[in-house]
Amino acid sequence: MHQLPIFLNLTGRTVVLVGDGEAAAAKARLIERASGRMVPAWEQGATIAFVALDDEEAARAAATELRAHGLLVNVVDRPDLCDFTTPAIVDRAPVTIAIGTGGASAGLAKAVRQRIEALLPARFGALASALSAARDAMKARWPTAADRRRAIDAALAPGGALDPLDESAADKIDAWLTGDTVTQPSRLEMIHLTSPDPDDLTLRTARLLGEADHIFYPAATPAAILARARADAVRHVTDAPPADPPGGLSLWLDISAVTSRR
Repeated sequence: MHQLPIFLNLTGRTVVLVGDGEAAAAKARLIERASGRMVPAWEQGATIAFVALDDEEAARAAATELRAHGLLVNVVDRPDLCDFTTPAIVDRAPVTIAIGTGGASAGLAKAVRQRIEALLPARFGALASALSAARDAMKARWPTAADRRRAIDAALAPGGALDPLDESAADKIDAWLTGDTVTQPSRLEMIHLTSPDPDDLTLRTARLLGEADHIFYPAATPAAILARARADAVRHVTDAPPADPPGGLSLWLDISAVTSRR
């Protein structure tokens, strides 16, 4: 990963936009959608800056001046001059999906966005809002965080009670909360890695890494593989799989095939 993806709250904040023409107009629309306040030059309290100038030297000079004031700067169509890039956006408020290529290809980002747009129902955001509104009810139904997580994971799985690709999923929250919900029982899965390259992971292994509550692995496990696991999964460095695994989904990463190649 060459860039850190973040979502920046611009509501009421000042954003500098230098330039005119269609490129600047596109950035202005983006800032307006995020409820930012636009100004044409630096002023105290500005958050970030966009430069949309055709002349490269003028763009470089404007970016240098804005950076001198401590701002992060995006220079349109010049990724080598950018501190950050703007992604292609799928907007299903409150859900926002951003697709970035680090400035390598805006066309590719656009193509991926169009695929995702076609995949997601128009009411996808309504499901997120309904889940947010049901937070207290979910805590009452499943008091422990681990049980809640497993219940939500099961509901949001393909074909689950709240399958996100179901247009009417937002309307099924109450029935899900009061129904006979079956959560995933505790289990241990053995993962036999054959390569240190995360791109070689099978779809099943990648899915399990994204779902696991606990991950048990030898110290020599490649960091790139561990980076594919859920950020909040509990890591256990050990030489053997657990005899009595904790609740939820646990993984044992067998790296014997990887280390034997070295």
